[in-house]
Amino acid sequence: MKKTLLLLMWAWAMIAGAQQVTVTSSTPLLRGIEPAFYPTLSPSGDRLLYSDADAHGLKMLDLATSKVATISEERGAGFDAKWSNDGHVYYVTSMVDEKSRLVYRTGKRYDLSRQVSDVVLEPQHGAVHLESGAAGMAMHGDKRSFSTSPKRGVSVYTTGSQLVVNINGKENRYTPVESYAGYLWASVSPAGDKVAFFAAGRGIVVTTLQGKVLAELGNYEMPCWFNNDYIVAQNASDDGYQYTSSQILLLKADGTWRHELTPKTSMTMQPTAGGGKIAYTTIDGNLTVITIDINQ
Repeated sequence: MKKTLLLLMWAWAMIAGAQQVTVTSSTPLLRGIEPAFYPTLSPSGDRLLYSDADAHGLKMLDLATSKVATISEERGAGFDAKWSNDGHVYYVTSMVDEKSRLVYRTGKRYDLSRQVSDVVLEPQHGAVHLESGAAGMAMHGDKRSFSTSPKRGVSVYTTGSQLVVNINGKENRYTPVESYAGYLWASVSPAGDKVAFFAAGRGIVVTTLQGKVLAELGNYEMPCWFNNDYIVAQNASDDGYQYTSSQILLLKADGTWRHELTPKTSMTMQPTAGGGKIAYTTIDGNLTVITIDINQ
């Protein structure tokens, strides 16, 4: 009886001390206008990039005015577009050569003030990786690369089963965990001291800048930093042909805690965070932006 009472007291103490998350606002976007996929919030949270279901084209939504600007109508432009601190949006387009049937990718930069795009990386066959740092942007291809500055602070990207960490121009490659199918979605924490990425078959991994594993958060996808201590991610399941469930989670970066921001039946996916906001879409392209309060 005494042991049972102690266990109950411990359980109640854990519940009382647990973190509580409240969704303080939830705003649907672009309803009745067009479906939106691959959302990417700006660091300040005032603008949002999005595309169609096939990542063809790239558009920008101003959350204050609800105005939409078309950045590109090209194939692949919306798949991995990134904001830069220099007032530009960087993205990669793709085209298939009619003779060779090979795919060629071109790196482009959209100037928000001029509202025009320029080519910064000429077309080349093979993958092109975007690398966003606190002090600049880079694009890496098999034959050619582009960088706004050799010293970009801390920036990361993945290639195969390697995590590539660049610290002020010095590049190091790590394989923190085994993953024969490779890594995806690497990003640096806001303070620049940790890295999060997805390892196929393992899930989300958090490491130091030297590739030392700090935590494994579970088999979730598309991690993005909400702040330096929390990560937003997608938890999806499928039957081999189509999604059967999908939801948005808030995870503590040390792996000790998780919270469901949306239910599994909501079919919500592709989370992004910026400026204290979280945005996500659904399998049908219904875009929503929310704000949350974390009571620790």
